Amino acid sequence: MSPVARVFGAIDIGASGGRVVAGVVAGGRTALHVVHRFPNGMVELDGHLRWDFSGLYREVLTGLRALAAGFPDVVSIGIDTWAVDYGLLAEDGTLLAEPVSYRDGRTADAVERVHERVPPERLYAINGLQFLPFTTLYQLEAERSSPLWDKAAHVVLLPDLLAYWLTGELRTEITNASTTGLLDVRTRKWASELAAGVPFPPLQEPGEVRGLLRREVLAATGLPSTTLVTSVGSHDTASAVVALPAEGARFAYVSSGTWSLAGVELPGPVLTGQARQVNFTNEGGVDGRTGFLRNVGGLWLLQESLREWSDLDVSDLLAQAERLPSGGPTVDVDDPAFIAPGDMPQRIAAAATGPLRTPAETVRCILDSLAVAYARTVEQATQLTGRDVDVIHIVGGGSRNDLLCRLTANLSGRRVTAGPVEATALGNILVQARAHDAAPESLEDLRATLATTEDIRHYHPD
Repeated sequence: MSPVARVFGAIDIGASGGRVVAGVVAGGRTALHVVHRFPNGMVELDGHLRWDFSGLYREVLTGLRALAAGFPDVVSIGIDTWAVDYGLLAEDGTLLAEPVSYRDGRTADAVERVHERVPPERLYAINGLQFLPFTTLYQLEAERSSPLWDKAAHVVLLPDLLAYWLTGELRTEITNASTTGLLDVRTRKWASELAAGVPFPPLQEPGEVRGLLRREVLAATGLPSTTLVTSVGSHDTASAVVALPAEGARFAYVSSGTWSLAGVELPGPVLTGQARQVNFTNEGGVDGRTGFLRNVGGLWLLQESLREWSDLDVSDLLAQAERLPSGGPTVDVDDPAFIAPGDMPQRIAAAATGPLRTPAETVRCILDSLAVAYARTVEQATQLTGRDVDVIHIVGGGSRNDLLCRLTANLSGRRVTAGPVEATALGNILVQARAHDAAPESLEDLRATLATTEDIRHYHPD
């Protein structure tokens, strides 16, 4: 591990926003510098909710220019995004259409068609994934009736699409592949029974070099000609889990952002009938580990509500919500009614267990409901795996919410640590640094360092 400062770049894009981050690794510490932030969202186009992915790529190039201007000796760049969505490329590499969002309703009929061919019990035995109607498996079933399907030479997951535009190399990073429903959870290879006829590029592990930047990218950004793109945990949750400030193995985690992913880290999958019935998933992690977790509702409920209340001050709303008594109305944050964009406060009021009269009451309802889901999911994970958990690590945007962290500690009866906020970017950078001999080799050593160097807050149950 080199004592000299090394600079790595992270392209970290979530469903509501993205950032380009410089990570300066030196002396066992990693300093993050956000050089560019940009919004992300869906647009209605051709009858579907789509991502403006070409626009996101332009924002990425803007961020890489800022990275080069502030940090001229960048070693490598890593890319992570949300999971399950993809782009279709023609034979010449052209993107056939902007990618459809997982929040689009096109899979309603596709789910039944897939289950007629492969029953849910068999699916779980192969891919180990919880049922979510927008999993790539179902999206591709819907895609087969699209006029673009016969023109598609490659199905490329979104972080790999960015990597292709930057390097010209087509691969499929394996942690994100594990969310598609088409990967065999035991072998970590494409499942022939499910993926036959789907033209995915070859698989690649985190830490492997994807390639050098193309000349056009070098000219557009000013980055050094030696700058590499290195595969990381390109599913943003996989990168976030790398950056848990964990000491030992008795921990659970919640990656709390637009979605919340709550569970435990295991050496391999859990494929029991009970795990399937309570809808737990087995997602691939860095170093071949398994994230045994559930996707539960996230800050999307709050984000969409705030969009409706654009004239209200967020800080005031949160302060008012904190002053409200506990035991108020809650909702099931996993209710499919909350998936689509739209008037979220109205939908929450319709589903709540009691009346919600003010925006502050709605905010408190959201945070109470998320904390209930976090505590319940962690308890289920311990029961399904037999693993004792002493601490819950909350990372990502939700770790900044003091009330959410405190409620989770109280409801779970376990200590909660909050932070790092930028866990995904940090994990992205650490995987790159390790691949280029600038960080410890083992995840345990990486995490032990984070536990002493990151700004972490602790919450104990009342």
